[in-house]
Amino acid sequence: MNNSLTVFNKLESEVRSYCRSFPTVFTWAKGSKLEDINGNEYIDFFSGAGALNYGHNHPKMKNKLVEYIASDNIVHGLDMATQAKKDFLLKFREVILTPRKMNYKIMFPGPTGTNAVESALKLARKVTGRDTIISFTNAFHGMTLGALSVTGNKSKRQGSGSSIPAAIILETVQGEGGLNTASFDWLQQLETLCREKNIVLIVDDIQAGCGRTGSFFSFEAAGIKPDIICLSKSISGYGLPMAINLIKPELDIWSPGEHNGTFRGNNPAFVTATEALNFWKDKNFSRQIQYKAKTIADFLKDLLEEHPELQGELRGRGLMQGIACGIDCLAKQICSAAFEHGLIVETSGAKDEVIKLMPALTIDKTTLLEGLEIMKESIEDHKIQSFIAKSSKENKLDAKRLLTCSS
Repeated sequence: MNNSLTVFNKLESEVRSYCRSFPTVFTWAKGSKLEDINGNEYIDFFSGAGALNYGHNHPKMKNKLVEYIASDNIVHGLDMATQAKKDFLLKFREVILTPRKMNYKIMFPGPTGTNAVESALKLARKVTGRDTIISFTNAFHGMTLGALSVTGNKSKRQGSGSSIPAAIILETVQGEGGLNTASFDWLQQLETLCREKNIVLIVDDIQAGCGRTGSFFSFEAAGIKPDIICLSKSISGYGLPMAINLIKPELDIWSPGEHNGTFRGNNPAFVTATEALNFWKDKNFSRQIQYKAKTIADFLKDLLEEHPELQGELRGRGLMQGIACGIDCLAKQICSAAFEHGLIVETSGAKDEVIKLMPALTIDKTTLLEGLEIMKESIEDHKIQSFIAKSSKENKLDAKRLLTCSS
């Protein structure tokens, strides 16, 4: 282990997670590259768990941010009216909502994704007068108690009986759940059901939104119009804490201050978020994402054909794709090897069985292909191939023992 991690091991809580997967001290980041304290360079296929869709330290956002802070503008504003918030509201309506013929009120619930989910659940219950929320297996909606209550896991949940729920919450692509994708037909049928039963349809677009699947919202191709849309992570564009909920006007029945938070007015985040919206002024940016998505899909398909020993399955959509491995612990081993080779990539899924590729939407073709090649090298690393061979041998022995016992 790098000795420079000693201070973190001694002073920081055991709850830390990502630093265990990427055991080094990072000191510099630009675009899709990072460097550590030892001068090692890494390609980033992690993107801050989806909070850095536009890469690290994008120059235009950085300049706007530095200029804003240097001019003694408002940094902390609670929910007071500020120029930075006004600029964001107008730009979001102009660039995102109006072209898509979407009529929503914008709520600032607090600076994190789980804040957005909590307030969405609270509002759905207030609107309908009902309590039950339907969520889906392997869903992830946050770490606070309310969000965890609608986070799927391996344990069986008791059926809700015949009572009509207040809301249904879903991710169109499950980020932490293993890159499981909802079909457009299923989404359309679900929307129809919600309309018939007066159920609030909530789309958690915190990780899959802001362009991650190609379009700004992950559900656009399905043609649905959710009642509430939760956005966070990359909505600020720069990795600054920010979250918003888009609420259909007829559902906006909050009383003043009924849901609040000290840091819901993060004005520096409004500044970078406003600048980030310039990417979406025309359809060219979306086309570039789709092109890169095809590059990844084609590469992974070829990789699976070349390496059937992975027992792999292609998952995901857009720049949120990966390989589900059929061998226990293999995905984690491959991600660890990738880090050693200079690629930052994480696992997802209920058993960490999926290698999850999430490069920046702005990544250049050369860096993208270089990162994919590192992934291939990591799979072909002798340590990984030895792990696969050992696992295969153990599985055969287990099967032989089972056959012997049954006979």
